[in-house]
Amino acid sequence: MAPFQFIDRPSPFNTKGGRTLPIFAITPAHIETGTIDPIALDWAKKAGFKAEAGALLMVPTEDGHLGGALFGLGKNPSDAPFLTGKLARTLPAGDWHIETAPLTANRLSLGYGLGSYRFERYKASASEAPTLLIPTDADATDIKRQLAGVFLARDLINTPTNDMGPEAMEDVFRALGEHYKAKVSVITGEDLLKENFPLIHTVGRAAAQAPRLLELRWGKKGGKRVTLVGKGVCFDTGGLDIKPSSSMLLMKKDMGGAANVMGLALMIMDAKLKVDLRVLLPVVENSISANAFRPGDIYRSRKGLTVQIDNTDAEGRLILADALAYADEEDADLIVDMATLTGAARVALGPDLPPFFTDDEDLAHDLTEASLAVDDPMWRMPLYMGYDKDVSARIADLTNAPSGGMAGSITAALFLKRFVTRNKHWAHFDIYGWAQAERPHSPVGGEAQAIRALYHHLRNVTA
Repeated sequence: MAPFQFIDRPSPFNTKGGRTLPIFAITPAHIETGTIDPIALDWAKKAGFKAEAGALLMVPTEDGHLGGALFGLGKNPSDAPFLTGKLARTLPAGDWHIETAPLTANRLSLGYGLGSYRFERYKASASEAPTLLIPTDADATDIKRQLAGVFLARDLINTPTNDMGPEAMEDVFRALGEHYKAKVSVITGEDLLKENFPLIHTVGRAAAQAPRLLELRWGKKGGKRVTLVGKGVCFDTGGLDIKPSSSMLLMKKDMGGAANVMGLALMIMDAKLKVDLRVLLPVVENSISANAFRPGDIYRSRKGLTVQIDNTDAEGRLILADALAYADEEDADLIVDMATLTGAARVALGPDLPPFFTDDEDLAHDLTEASLAVDDPMWRMPLYMGYDKDVSARIADLTNAPSGGMAGSITAALFLKRFVTRNKHWAHFDIYGWAQAERPHSPVGGEAQAIRALYHHLRNVTA
């Protein structure tokens, strides 16, 4: 796999200019008041075009050639801020520009770009796509930067595990570091035990490809110290507590936390934010063999806390525990971990609204503001200490799978909290990393969640 597909990926934007066809992105009010091009208005009325959200109508010229398109935004364009992404999949191939739209240049361009994503690595031939002339008042550089980060995350999640196991993840990680002149180090296999990362080793030791901890450092001392930690379970069978086949179908996405962290790191480094960046990815496969870890086993973590294994399918919090303990050994202004961690988070908030957990009130406020500012949804859930007792085990310090089945996303967050005790500015994101249904700004498949909001927040605090 060429690790940086975003470099070779055809751009959804036309930056050369030349002759482009117009798109009239309009609301019903434009038709009612007649405030669009007369030819387009006449055609809309003849065709009964109502400008419903996402509706598209081709507009011919007088001699019957394609002259442009009408695109409906619905009555409230703000309800679907990235609706223009649908244009990238419904317009015929060619070069286009937005003639009329009650949207900011950045928002319509980003929406179009997000919707242009295609994962065609395994297709016999790539489909021909339209391009959009990016408006002159749009921040083209930053839009392309955000798309690169999002597309990297999507590409990594969409790639099946036979081509995106721990070794391939390391290759992409090294390429990312090399591209931005970052320092990369890797601890692999039995060296994890020598360097005191026993839980990462335990979860990944049964796989054909050795477990590993990937570390990247970039930036200058004196910048805001930011550490990003991402769960990198390249495939999760569930271990000896094996998943049913239906639950295993999407387990290539169990490295979605690591994929999103890499996408966010790309944005940070490409923007040259004033950040002293550290990225930690524990990368494993949770497989089954004679040396797989077992229910009932007890292991000592890097932090020294012992963990009783009550379910081998609750492996993500184990590898994160060692990585977070390592992150916590250095002072940081912000530690963020991202993981496809619990089904309970999806039961609570569904696939499109990732929860985050923090006991830092100022950070929670700032992240919520950033989420709203860039329409990258997230929702704060409580680190309710009343459930902390459920994380304790009878003959060990902790259990990796509290009994009872309630508040699963909260108890998982409380488990991780035990490993971040030195640094007070920490947030845990329990993402899904997958779009179950096609949306204007994304097809079904791997998805970037919360990283545009985190990038926006870091831009604000480092400006």
